[in-house]
Amino acid sequence: MTWRRLLDDDVRAAAAARPHDAAVVATTPLTYAQLDRAADGFAAALRARGLARGDRVAIVMANASETVASLYGCWRAGAAVVPLNPSIKADKLGRVLAHCEASAVVCDEPLAATAEAARAHAPSVRAVVAVPRSGAFETLFAGEGAGGGGAPLSEELALVLYTSGSTGEPKGAMLTHANVRFAVDSIVEYLELTAEDRVLSVLPLSFGYGLSQLLTCVRAGATLVLERGFAFPGRVVELFERERVTGFAAVPTIFQVLTSLSGLAERELPHLRFLTNAGAGLSSEALAAVRRTFAGARLYSMYGQTECIRISYLPPDQLDVRPDSVGVAIPGTEVWIEDEHGREVPHGEVGELMVRGAHVMQGYWQADALTADRLRPGRWPWERVMATGDLFRRDEEGFLYFVSRRDDIIKSRGEKVAPREVEEVLIAASGVAAAIVAGVPDRLLGQAVCAFVIADDGAELDPVALRRHCAMRLEDYMVPQHVVVREDVPTTPNGKVDRRALVREYLAAVTPEDTSHSPRV
Repeated sequence: MTWRRLLDDDVRAAAAARPHDAAVVATTPLTYAQLDRAADGFAAALRARGLARGDRVAIVMANASETVASLYGCWRAGAAVVPLNPSIKADKLGRVLAHCEASAVVCDEPLAATAEAARAHAPSVRAVVAVPRSGAFETLFAGEGAGGGGAPLSEELALVLYTSGSTGEPKGAMLTHANVRFAVDSIVEYLELTAEDRVLSVLPLSFGYGLSQLLTCVRAGATLVLERGFAFPGRVVELFERERVTGFAAVPTIFQVLTSLSGLAERELPHLRFLTNAGAGLSSEALAAVRRTFAGARLYSMYGQTECIRISYLPPDQLDVRPDSVGVAIPGTEVWIEDEHGREVPHGEVGELMVRGAHVMQGYWQADALTADRLRPGRWPWERVMATGDLFRRDEEGFLYFVSRRDDIIKSRGEKVAPREVEEVLIAASGVAAAIVAGVPDRLLGQAVCAFVIADDGAELDPVALRRHCAMRLEDYMVPQHVVVREDVPTTPNGKVDRRALVREYLAAVTPEDTSHSPRV
């Protein structure tokens, strides 16, 4: 038996066991044998461009088979992958590339100009590889002689996952092959994934939750039905039926749209056996709607963080008992709740959630202070446990309940948004004297990004124009859903902006319908 240590070893194993089975169903479908050859070919192409073991490679691509081949090709070449949202703008891309000292950027062909512009600010980048949608497998993915010369140890760095920090500057969580493999194996276990499963995902592969759909499918030898996005809900419904989908991964926003579709609850979906939700919790109304619409499927409510991929899951048979819980620790891990002095709190009391397990990150790339804040000494001298920064309580049976976040990070559509990053863009707009960004409750998004702006003397601000200004400079999920023009803002006794009071005033002044997701740009 071959010892599997690296993420790309799962491709080799599946290609040997079931070469003609579908690995990815997308515009360009891939069998496991084709994916294995494509990974070899792309690894060879990267080495030909001077890539060395341990180098970081940024992948800036939309969901497609080419993206999957690029990911596994990077790992096969011994590189660490830095997945980034394809809507990222050149200036931010340049900062991330410079920060992680990336050696190469792999991007969709239409993003080549953005990558080249970013490269000017990242001297470490030696190559920009633009992947076309047609002919890609005959060119970049058709190298020879790649062999298995990648990184030989599971302790090698596999991923640098960038997530927004409270300062607004992205921070890169470092995960080894061993970290990721442990999380993947745990997820496969509790979802009971097998090679017979066909999982539909519309989530971006640049998003940790979306990437985990690919990794778990390949680990189980299952099929990933990969959609570019969720722009056409009707097509997603068609895929349920046509592709005999057995599992579907989503966030509350997606479930909200699907459950509003007329007639979906009456459709027979005999193959669909499970659904997963993460990124934000489902409200009681949304939970009921999902269970009513997909009555034959088991629903797993889950909680995780970029820094360890997955932390907890609620077994479906517990939904009726404790629908507002995010469950128990994933298999092979341990969680508990501490107060501000590092003491474990009794059941029912609120404190910070702590995580112990082989999936906990190694730290943040070139950020020792941030790493020390999140990783604490563990039971053994070599061990570190992770402080999540989120407040939880735990019932007597060990089930977890999310309470709130310690910092001001906004979680919208399952993505993290740093208020300062949006504020800086707004302040740069003509006529804006000050900007404060906060999250407001939203039944569809979990939280909506809300911007409160103050005009310069004599200036008139147009909320729609300010949203357009943001849309040109920020990723789509960071663009404010609401822009509110104010004359002043509430402050705390020490003179700081009181974001909580600002949100309370806003919510008191609007109806529930006003806080729904209603983009107008």
